[in-house]
Amino acid sequence: MTVTIKDVAKQAGVSAATVSRVLNNSGYVYEDTRKAVMEAIDRLQYKPNEVARSLYKRTSKLIGLVLPDIANPFFPALARGVEDKLQQQGYRVIFGNTDSDATKEMDYIDTFLQHNVVGLIASVDRLHHEVLSNLRVPVVTVDRTAEELPAVYADHKSGGRLAAEKLVTSGCKQIIVLRGPQDAKPLYDRFQSAMQYLSEKNISVNYIDCQLSFEDGRQKAKELFNQFPNTDGIIACNDLVAAAMLYEAANRKRKVPEQLQVIGYDDITISEIVHPSLTTIHQPTYDMGIKAADMLIKLINNEKLGTIHEQLPVYLKERNSTVNGGI
Repeated sequence: MTVTIKDVAKQAGVSAATVSRVLNNSGYVYEDTRKAVMEAIDRLQYKPNEVARSLYKRTSKLIGLVLPDIANPFFPALARGVEDKLQQQGYRVIFGNTDSDATKEMDYIDTFLQHNVVGLIASVDRLHHEVLSNLRVPVVTVDRTAEELPAVYADHKSGGRLAAEKLVTSGCKQIIVLRGPQDAKPLYDRFQSAMQYLSEKNISVNYIDCQLSFEDGRQKAKELFNQFPNTDGIIACNDLVAAAMLYEAANRKRKVPEQLQVIGYDDITISEIVHPSLTTIHQPTYDMGIKAADMLIKLINNEKLGTIHEQLPVYLKERNSTVNGGI
């Protein structure tokens, strides 16, 4: 049963208006009365309605977080970094999963604004950035970039090049690159970087478009092995797709890494537990969330940012899906 402000008032023997003055620290209240109200709050374990209080006080401690796909393990790790940092500063996060759908993105943003959020952290692909730029609250984008908006993201151009370089130095001659959704700039940046490096090295390379799910990865893996049976190296658009490549390779008795080498992207937990363990490009996902939250807090407090774009480094995490990989 939800405890209301009227329940607290009855327990303390005061009016609801008096309880409200105590909660909002507004107006004079006798110290004995204040103590009685606080004891009633503790006894009943009353939790103030944050939205209602924010509307009354014209401020809040609510932050909106918009992510494209919470089923992808990359984004919960990012969200955890956001939440941990914001909680340290007394903020609370309300979350919307958009499935990379522009209509859902706008619906969530409208809902967050109606709930009086004081800031927004967004990872969106299709939403016009001018919409985010003209909101009445500060906005930080994460894992996505726009020139006019503060952003935290990883060095995807280096990531794409590192993956391509690893396969070339490991002896691959027939490489396939799995290109993710083109409207996600980070994915397109690392795809372009990998393709450019392979072209410079005169390596035979083809690409296949792929979504970021394991399910789509399995379908594209079948197409890949049917269409390009001599493939000896694969650069996947993320670790879920890379895991799907390993799964299909095992079904077809292709030995990894002896006959086929596979590199993923993100370094999510699954990359350690698939067999063989997955060589991948490590993104500092949790730290990206921390930095995005820190940047937003500074904007809320009208503090000056050292830079509006924070790019974090990536590195190659070698495991057993490439030759000379680690444990």
